[in-house]
Amino acid sequence: MGHPYPGYPPYPGYPPQPPATPPRSTADLTISIIVLVCTALLGVVAVFLGIFSLAFLDYCPPATCSVEGAVTAVMTALAVAALVGLAGMIVTIVQLARRKTAWPFAVGTLGLCLVILFFGGMAYSMAVGG
Repeated sequence: MGHPYPGYPPYPGYPPQPPATPPRSTADLTISIIVLVCTALLGVVAVFLGIFSLAFLDYCPPATCSVEGAVTAVMTALAVAALVGLAGMIVTIVQLARRKTAWPFAVGTLGLCLVILFFGGMAYSMAVGG
C-alpha cells in the first residue's frame, strides 16, 4: 500500500550565479580620470582667457572690428565647449561605471573641446580684425 500523502516537494535549486563583473582596468581608470581633469582645467582656462580677452577690448575701430562678433565668438565657443565637455564627461563616467573601456571617450572629449575652442579663437580673431 502507498503512503496516504504524496511527500515533500523537491527543493528548488540554488539561484544561478550572477555574471562575473569584468575586472576594472587600472590603466583605463587612470587615463580617463587624468584626461577628464585636463578637460575641466581646459574649460576653466578657456573661460578665464575668453572673458579676459573681452574685458580688454577697449579700442575696437568700427571699420575693422566688431565687438558683437567678438562677444558672439567667445560666448558661443565657450558654451559649445562646455556642452561637449559635460556630455563627454557623463559618457566617460557611465563607461567607467559599466566597467567598459572609457579612455577613448575622455580623449575624444578633450580633442573636441580643443577643436571647438580653436575655432572660437579664430572667429574672435576675425571679428577683431586680427
